[in-house]
Amino acid sequence: MTSKRTVTLHPDLPLTLTETGSDHGRPILVLHGGGGPATVAGLVEHLARSARVITPVHPGWQGAPRPDWLTGVDDLALTYLRHLHEQGLRDVVVVGSSFGGWVAAEMAVRDTVGLISGLVLIDAVGVHVEDEPIVDFFALDARGVADHAWHDSDRYFVDPATVPAAQLAARQSDMAALHTFAGDPYMHDPKLLRRLAGVHVPALLLWGAGDRIVTPAYGVAYSAAFANASLHIIPEAGHLPHIEQPEVTFALVDAHLHAIDTPSHASS
Repeated sequence: MTSKRTVTLHPDLPLTLTETGSDHGRPILVLHGGGGPATVAGLVEHLARSARVITPVHPGWQGAPRPDWLTGVDDLALTYLRHLHEQGLRDVVVVGSSFGGWVAAEMAVRDTVGLISGLVLIDAVGVHVEDEPIVDFFALDARGVADHAWHDSDRYFVDPATVPAAQLAARQSDMAALHTFAGDPYMHDPKLLRRLAGVHVPALLLWGAGDRIVTPAYGVAYSAAFANASLHIIPEAGHLPHIEQPEVTFALVDAHLHAIDTPSHASS
């Protein structure tokens, strides 16, 4: 089952969603990072083997409309919570990569009715760690991005000279959207870290050992702040361990989902 649809949550906010997997599986909301939905495609494909996976395109990415009032990560978190509520979805696991991990954490803080039953944050931005500033992603050139984001930078570096102009323009548009949501304060909410103690659902923190954009110190900070969290550092991986080390990452995610599985899903 794979379907793509648009839902209208506000008159000026059409939200594009792809749903894939089993209609009867646990709902999993997968939130992409600044690089767009392609960066979580392999993870979505894996999860869809046994779950109902919902993957939105964040407003502003891939040409999706973003109304002028939608400028904060809190706005985005409330938008996705509203969608879950209006669709009657509960027992939802939210999985977020990078910027999407930040959105997932903000959703959990604001989930006052228990829609979310678990979290997976992969190399998430969103908090501040003293003496470990998140690298200014917007100031890096393509080589700098590769060197900071990947364990094996030579394998994943793409020379912009080889990229079609339309694709480069789309990337620039996506980065402009990211800057709107995360440019000031840069890549974090100063209040988020201390709010996470109120989140009691099981949270899995996955971090690439070689992530030089948001270092494993951020995984340690997130793990310590949540009421119920575990942290796994993944060797030979950078900012996107689900791409560089998919087998290890998927196994950890699967084990987490199994551990938080509910009787209703276990019997279905």
